[in-house]
Amino acid sequence: MNKIKALIIEDELPGRELLKAYLKQIDIIEIVGECENGFDGIKAIHDLKPQLVFLDIQMPKLTGLEMLELLDYKPEIIFTTAYNEYAIKAFEFSAIDYLLKPFSKDRLMSAVDKAVERIGQGTINQDYVNLSASDSKEFLSRIVVKDRGKISIIPCDKVVYLETQDDYVMIHSQAGKFLKQRTMKYYESHLDPQEFVRIHRSYMVRVEEIVEIQPYERDSYIVILKDKVRLKVSKTGYKNLRSVLKF
Repeated sequence: MNKIKALIIEDELPGRELLKAYLKQIDIIEIVGECENGFDGIKAIHDLKPQLVFLDIQMPKLTGLEMLELLDYKPEIIFTTAYNEYAIKAFEFSAIDYLLKPFSKDRLMSAVDKAVERIGQGTINQDYVNLSASDSKEFLSRIVVKDRGKISIIPCDKVVYLETQDDYVMIHSQAGKFLKQRTMKYYESHLDPQEFVRIHRSYMVRVEEIVEIQPYERDSYIVILKDKVRLKVSKTGYKNLRSVLKF
């Protein structure tokens, strides 16, 4: 088997140096690069096409998990982190392993053995499967989107409303519109239901943006937002509004 091209993405220099020291003792691994943040990591993965990435999770500006959502080419992942609370989310991305710092060389070798076995099957992971996204109880605080190479980070308190666009969701925010390859069902599960309400099969609105709810035709309503946008409200959406706004 040829050597496995590996990339290290870790914001702390000591962490990168320790990983390199361990990996240089493993003949089948070829380190093709290292990055100290998620933005550089995305570019390096695109340019270098590594088969395997050793990825920290808690990094400044862009977390490891947010970074993975933005990739077109999807290598195999071994997470390296000091935080055990991300383990479930990490395996939602079909990670090979989750190494909790500080880890030993033997523990790293065990993870590399798993990577060798998977990569040896001849196919690189091209889809990160969300195994339990709908079960996650942690709400998003921001949404990260990529458009023609530009990465934007949208705080959830700057979102105005979300609109379905076939297999995508259009995020209307105070900074503009952004298209995200996610489903509205995903955002129903991952946005705080006290802050966001599904008013229609096509719309989800941040509660603080609602100015008025007005009758519209027979037995139907519309909401008027702070920016004067008017959105239809379904019968189920009206019930959702009544539940959240308590009227």
